Amino acid sequence: METAQQARKAEQLRKLHEGPRILILANAWDVISARIMEHAGFPAVATTSAGVAAVLGYPDGQRVPQREMLEFVARIARAVSVPVTADMESGYGTSPADMAEMARALVDAGAVGLNLEDVTGDDEGSHVEIGLQAEKISAVREASAAAGVPLVINARTDVYLMPIGREETRFERTVERLRTYRKAGADCVFAPGIREKETIGRLVRAVDAPLNILLQPGGPTVAELEKFGVARASIGSGTMRAALGTARKFAKALSEYRDHAEFMKDAVPYDEVNRLLGRDS
Repeated sequence: METAQQARKAEQLRKLHEGPRILILANAWDVISARIMEHAGFPAVATTSAGVAAVLGYPDGQRVPQREMLEFVARIARAVSVPVTADMESGYGTSPADMAEMARALVDAGAVGLNLEDVTGDDEGSHVEIGLQAEKISAVREASAAAGVPLVINARTDVYLMPIGREETRFERTVERLRTYRKAGADCVFAPGIREKETIGRLVRAVDAPLNILLQPGGPTVAELEKFGVARASIGSGTMRAALGTARKFAKALSEYRDHAEFMKDAVPYDEVNRLLGRDS
């Protein structure tokens, strides 16, 4: 992809965060799911790190080698015509220099945006110090801009999702981090793990930046999030895990010699799969 065309896609994705409608992202985990999202009318495709990791045979949580993740993102970016934003976890590195290198490689892969987390491991002890995380975000911003494609940065904090620290201080700490990340160059800020409508509404008002909320069982609907002023809603690994749930039911039915017809009702026809993967579709 030419740099100028890729930069236009980045700007297209950036503008999708400005409303008036909420940006909905049904995250893809491979090429065919990305094509399905595109053909369903989504204006952009986001990857899910958990989904990509599962396809490659790794558990989620930065277990995928950066090279393999970038190769996978490049496959998806080549397969669709809409902007692609990649879930790059915490960047597969620890320093601002690592983030700059990752950003340049992501541009080379054809993506125009990324998620960047502020935890590097499985517990709150891996929560990156707020100042260092701001430096990482700035490094991504500067390196990608210098490469000709200012990446759309969705800066994530896992204060609620993990969760991290005392419950009574989570809101204030989340606001502090997201405001800092916005000032460092993030285009959008992300606080997964929040289901309470009142908390989401307060956060929209407090961060003064496009806010991404993760769609979860028991949480608000897309329509409700749009009403609250949320700019972006994503499903993360939800669609992939739902597909795995169907596969598990199917496998159990077959192992028990039950009729498989029930599980084929919603199957995408074979010919349609091929058309979706065709370059002229």
